Amino acid sequence: MKVGIIGAGAVGSACLHSLVLRGPARETLVVVNRNRARAKGLITDLQYGAVLAPPVELRDGDYADLSGAALVMITAGINEKTGGATDRSDPAGRLRLLDTNAVLYRDIVAKVAAAAPQAIILVVTDPPDPLADLARLVAGHERVLSTGTFLDSLRFRFHLARRLKVSPKSVDAQVLGEHGTSQVFLWSSARVAGMPIQCAFDPSCGTDNELRRDVEQEVRYANITIIEGTGASQLGIGVAAARIAEAILRDEQAVIPIGSFIPKYGVTLSLPSVVGRRGVSRILEPEMSEDERQGLQRSAEVLRNAVTRIKT
Repeated sequence: MKVGIIGAGAVGSACLHSLVLRGPARETLVVVNRNRARAKGLITDLQYGAVLAPPVELRDGDYADLSGAALVMITAGINEKTGGATDRSDPAGRLRLLDTNAVLYRDIVAKVAAAAPQAIILVVTDPPDPLADLARLVAGHERVLSTGTFLDSLRFRFHLARRLKVSPKSVDAQVLGEHGTSQVFLWSSARVAGMPIQCAFDPSCGTDNELRRDVEQEVRYANITIIEGTGASQLGIGVAAARIAEAILRDEQAVIPIGSFIPKYGVTLSLPSVVGRRGVSRILEPEMSEDERQGLQRSAEVLRNAVTRIKT
């Protein structure tokens, strides 16, 4: 199957690199960038190392070269550092990038939809959830997903596992709602070996409130911590986006907390979703505490307000 990536910046490069290593696109990977020389340079650099990866044709191209693509990942747009979204005290968070990136998306998505009308569109650019809603309108179809809170959930599992001194693969924990400051941590259903997370912690880890505060801070602002060190948050989202692509292209029916339009909430947000060749085929809304459910409603309201802003 053919996969397209729009944008050859830090995130687009990381997505391409992870896709090559994981190998779900067994035919062609096409990179489209407004400066085609950059896309060509990226392909030229990676193609030599790709000799050691599962076989796939790597190409730079234009929108017309996306014809027949099963999946198109959009990574283009200004990032958090460039867009001034690196203040931990700013409640807007990634939503500060929305107005600028919405202008870019109106043009990009129209070209993607014209060139690859049957493709699933995966929005990776921040803020992915409201941009996915915009992409749905511009593309004129429902096959639009956002990377959502998949990476946030992986971060949640990682930080819980580090405190428990177990593998993150042994921790079941999810973050839902917005990929942003209003995201909701499902502490009530977090488990390790079937045991509630709170019961598994040693008292030396601190009080329950201290633990929750510390973990949520680490997860919610992980992107800013990364940017302060390297200038761009790219590698984690590259791996997460490639894993989503893998589930789609291999029709895995994998359950992933990913962003899609949820009529109940009137907006794109993340809930556990069955992901396969048709995109999201089913939503599995988990049990939540009353505080978590109210938090999800607030997160949906934040996103609805953001989408209203870019529609008017």
